[in-house]
Amino acid sequence: MRLPRPLPRLPRWLKRLLLLAVVLLGVGVVLRLIPKRPLSSDVPLSTAVYDRDRRLLRLTLAEDEQYRLWVPLQEISPTLIEAVLLHEDRHFYHHFAVNPVALGRALWMTYVSRERRVGGSTISMQVARMKYHLHSRSAAGKLRQIVRALWLELRYSKAEILEAYLNLVPVGKNIQGVAAASFVYFGKPVAKVQLGEALTLAVIPQSPARRAPSGDDTQALQKARAGLFQKWVARHPAAQRDAELMRLKLGLRSPHELPFRAPHFVDGVLESGHARGQVVTTLDLHLQNILERQIKSYIERQKRFGIHNASAMLVDSRDMSVRAVVGSASFYDQKILGQVNGTQAKRSPGSTLKPFIYALAIDQGVLHPQTMLKDSQIAFGSYSPENFDGRFAGPLSAQEALIRSRNLPALSVAAKLTNPSFYDFLRSAGVSRLKSESHYGLALVLGGAEVTMEELAMLYAVLPGGGYLRPLRFQQSEPLSAGVRVLSDEASFVTLEMLKENLRPEDNLVTRSLLGVGKVAWKTGTSYGFHDAWTAGVLGPYVLLVWLGNFNGESNPAFVGITAAAPLFFSIVDALRERLHDVNDAPKPPHKNLRRVPVCAVSGQMPTRFCKQTKLTWFVPGRSPIDTCDVHRPVEIDTRTGLRACPGQAGTLRSEVYEFWPSDLLRLFRIAGLPRRIPPPYVPGCNLAQVGSHGVAPKITSPLRGVTYTLRPGIDAHDTIGLLATTDGDVHEVFWFANDKLLGKGRANLPLLWRPQAGQYLIRVVDEQGRADSRQVFVRVSR
Repeated sequence: MRLPRPLPRLPRWLKRLLLLAVVLLGVGVVLRLIPKRPLSSDVPLSTAVYDRDRRLLRLTLAEDEQYRLWVPLQEISPTLIEAVLLHEDRHFYHHFAVNPVALGRALWMTYVSRERRVGGSTISMQVARMKYHLHSRSAAGKLRQIVRALWLELRYSKAEILEAYLNLVPVGKNIQGVAAASFVYFGKPVAKVQLGEALTLAVIPQSPARRAPSGDDTQALQKARAGLFQKWVARHPAAQRDAELMRLKLGLRSPHELPFRAPHFVDGVLESGHARGQVVTTLDLHLQNILERQIKSYIERQKRFGIHNASAMLVDSRDMSVRAVVGSASFYDQKILGQVNGTQAKRSPGSTLKPFIYALAIDQGVLHPQTMLKDSQIAFGSYSPENFDGRFAGPLSAQEALIRSRNLPALSVAAKLTNPSFYDFLRSAGVSRLKSESHYGLALVLGGAEVTMEELAMLYAVLPGGGYLRPLRFQQSEPLSAGVRVLSDEASFVTLEMLKENLRPEDNLVTRSLLGVGKVAWKTGTSYGFHDAWTAGVLGPYVLLVWLGNFNGESNPAFVGITAAAPLFFSIVDALRERLHDVNDAPKPPHKNLRRVPVCAVSGQMPTRFCKQTKLTWFVPGRSPIDTCDVHRPVEIDTRTGLRACPGQAGTLRSEVYEFWPSDLLRLFRIAGLPRRIPPPYVPGCNLAQVGSHGVAPKITSPLRGVTYTLRPGIDAHDTIGLLATTDGDVHEVFWFANDKLLGKGRANLPLLWRPQAGQYLIRVVDEQGRADSRQVFVRVSR
């Protein structure tokens, strides 16, 4: 049997080299098992802020004034990676930190033949130089670079080293890394660069000072790229079809052309402290452009009225993502303090908070949409509030009072709220920096507590959000909060339905049917003194808010919500409808505990057989008020006299139905030219005890409860107190008493002037049917 030939003996130096390789390999395996810091650590990085579709909004400078982004290797174009390896280190995956052939050639050409200075550094060596800030032009420096490169190869994988190179390499000017360079030079993510762009980025690092684009001088860069293109074609012959494109003049951008979009929004994201590296926000750049264009156009048209500034915000209530923010009409306009972010400024909201008063009232069983409220003069202690127009509308439904923004009904409703009160609701809803409840008093209902647009957006998002308060989301990485319930699902839905009946100024059924548009739930607000004009609303799942005013607090009579803010609001709404396809999606009604029931069309109460007309309203069983109609009442008329028959009277009688309105509302009806049919007086001689047991007793409205009246010394005809009471609809006269002394009689709802002396009085009013009311009054004489 023939034995195999023995293997040739290896030279001693080769054995030692192989042994060294095995040892290094083993050391490398062990070292890579030891936890290590990523190569990106301690590297100052820029922050790239994107919109929700990864369109760049802003690229910031790093702490060392460099544009530098760190992106994973898998997010870099494979074409660019191949071009870099082809140009810089084609044997990158086959050597261990050092390419002896390339290094020897560089030493020979640089120091022996002195033809030209040639670099023999591998990508690993270049990463070592950049990462550890080495000076490698001397022999000692080159040796340190080699040692560091070996250390990197032992500790990190080839992919990690290549990723570090692509993110640290100088690419001209103050730009480092291909990701930042791609945004600066081409305005696109590095994952989307084409062949010509990839070759351009690959050749700049070898001589960034000479090849970096500078104005129109790109000759050196063009020449270098052409050389790399020939190498590329040698490897990819099909690329020859792009030869003509490679000869075209390079069109590269400069850093000052980087995008600076949605400045107030981006500033807020950067200042939040949670923005690092690449930040994908919730903003939609297309919607942002819509808001900016509409505001710019509107301000230009309204300048003649002194309107120079506006803010707006769009929020998707489904995930609370902020889709668009315009903090001011012009970021760079110092005249309007344009760099102030109006969406974060505390401003008086005017009447924009009223919907939540009515929502709370629905939850607490105070009213339903058709509950009749009284818009008439009313006193709260010494304070007698008025409506914006200085008029009183009389009786009107809660829905109408809300959409017409009547102050008196809102104050009356708010006064009935308990657990929570309106103040407690605002506090639980996250309105910041609230003062004590006593500080605001009734002004809280009329916009006395300042809110930011962001806080108001969160509140309005409660309505389409089923009653849950959730924080706004500015970044995609922020989790969606489950929220805190502040309103019931039913109250939220019904309030939205009430606001949808608020027609836009030029709205009508014809235009709505022609345009095919749905209703918008919206509310205006005007702050006291005409400092702020608001419109806030809900269209489909979106919440839109608009504000007009001056950041310096200067007032303007033009700052009225309905005439100044609403037109801008609806111009944005119309533009959004062209872009969005879900703005008309209405929330599904919560059928579980909500009904449509008929109520009396006049009183808004549960109808009786005397109510001739009814209308449907939303009703929450077990919660909404169930009072039966007390406006329509049957009256027995004596056919002989035409007067009202006494209770239990016999004879020829007929029954007629009258509307019984309080005297203050009857007065408003008369002023409006709508007199009501009043029941005739009783037949003389009726028993007052029997008559007085029916109907509503009078209520004193003046003098005011809890007020001490001060008279001037001496005799003065003006030192009088008006005695006034609200009576039932069948009262014609009332009698006034002070400490059981008759002061006089007067017509219902007309004041009787009383000139008192100093002292304490029990004022009592009695109507002609014996029903009465009383209160204590204190009078003193000033000194």
